[in-house]
Amino acid sequence: MTHEKAPAILVVGSGGLGSVFGGLLAEHGLPVTLLGVRRDHADAIAAAGGLRIIGFGGDRLIPLAATADPSTIQRADVVIFLCKAGANRAAARSVKHVFHPDTIAVTFQNGLGNEDVLAEILGPQAVVAGLTAQGARLEAPGVARNFTELPSHVGEVAGGLSDRVRWLSGLFSANGLPTTPSAHIMRDKWMKLFANIAFSASSGVTGLSIARVGATPSLHATALRAIDEAAAVAATEGHVFDEQERRSIFDQLLGSSGASANTSSMYRDLQARKPSEVEYIYGTVIARAARSGIPVPTLQTLHALVQGIEASWETA
Repeated sequence: MTHEKAPAILVVGSGGLGSVFGGLLAEHGLPVTLLGVRRDHADAIAAAGGLRIIGFGGDRLIPLAATADPSTIQRADVVIFLCKAGANRAAARSVKHVFHPDTIAVTFQNGLGNEDVLAEILGPQAVVAGLTAQGARLEAPGVARNFTELPSHVGEVAGGLSDRVRWLSGLFSANGLPTTPSAHIMRDKWMKLFANIAFSASSGVTGLSIARVGATPSLHATALRAIDEAAAVAATEGHVFDEQERRSIFDQLLGSSGASANTSSMYRDLQARKPSEVEYIYGTVIARAARSGIPVPTLQTLHALVQGIEASWETA
């Protein structure tokens, strides 16, 4: 793919990670628009003349556009989905008008099944799968914290290396987001899911950082059991991982001083009494396990604990 001018980037979901992704791309000269549901975030960016990123890379103000109204966006060449997975169907419908025949939709969201939902609305030909180990947090309206620099990957859902995947990974890498093209992106997504499964609920329920979950023997053991159960489910779909492979991102996150200091996004959702991604991270794996007759008691327990917290809001 080629563009006579810099491709227009739309980031759907302007929480911590969406804001940092958009900010880094804009910092390197790409035209970026952040689209989110929080008007105060968009208003703060407009008032300050840009997004403020703090933490890794230093404190700086990055000019970019931000809005909570999708009707104000006319066209995009690359649409990055970083909203909560449960919002994908509505989000895709809200931006379908910005797509032209060559527009790429790429999801860096947690869990399984996001590509299928986007394909329903936008067409499977538009969708590229992605994953990232990057960590970020929205500190205040207009302010996002970048925790570290960790790699991202993009690939075709069906596998193989296409020209557009090579182009997309090159575009991101040249503009502040180190990204590798993957010929086996769905296998890679399982590997990323192992880390989400290990930390999301444990941090979400306890409020502990990733590092403290890893340093607490009982939680560390629980995380490893959860990974092993998920790996057994992945194997039924043809994705076989040895012990070192399935625990590699787990170890990478614990070894990163920036990322390990962070709590999981599930914790922040639960604190804010917002629906979490528990169904996409745990529920999808549990459902696949049931179809294959694979026992996953650790995953079921973690899933139930988060569901219990969310159910408590209805009676509070």
